Amino acid sequence: MAKELHVTRLSELVPYTGGARLQDELRAQVQDGAPDQLLLLEHEPVYTRGRRTGPGELPMGEAWYLAQGIEVCDADRGGAVTYHGPGQLVGYPIMRIDGVHEYVAALERAIIAALGDEGVDAEVREGLTGVWASKGKIASIGVHVSRGVTTHGFAVNVDNDLQPFEWIVPCGMQGAQMSSICKETGRSGQMESFREAVIARLCDALDREAQVVVSTAG
Repeated sequence: MAKELHVTRLSELVPYTGGARLQDELRAQVQDGAPDQLLLLEHEPVYTRGRRTGPGELPMGEAWYLAQGIEVCDADRGGAVTYHGPGQLVGYPIMRIDGVHEYVAALERAIIAALGDEGVDAEVREGLTGVWASKGKIASIGVHVSRGVTTHGFAVNVDNDLQPFEWIVPCGMQGAQMSSICKETGRSGQMESFREAVIARLCDALDREAQVVVSTAG
């Protein structure tokens, strides 16, 4: 029998620091024996710096980004700098895992399958983490594991503004092109259907069963 995965869909934009606090609270609960959790949300505009962020990857300087309405925050996940904002689906699985590489591969498979449900052909690239579509990188993955329980996770561009990626070195890849479901298909308004596809495909890939799906204010 598949393990339970409690899914919470946050209905309002979430500040990055608020999302980090919620993850920490849920991680402590899962470490103490609570069921695995999945948060699905959209963040207020923010650049997050992972543990591998190098100098020069935020070339404009924090004051310039703040003037554009984009916060800059440090994150304890793996990976380099990336952007989160409205129209991008962010998923934070908070769950017990046995191996990091197998877990990341499962996330990639699930995202590729969910994108396929929306008519987007996508793939992984050897030696790189994340998912690519025909017009650029469409999903980023960065995780942290503490006492066998994950935090952070993935971000998939649905119909968000891609301009902020051009102001940084996204994921440490100079000149990287970014894509979205909207850019690939020419269609907007796919967040709700894609979110449901992600839930189903993650449960398949991670051998979980979504038992509780709720929407709350962020």
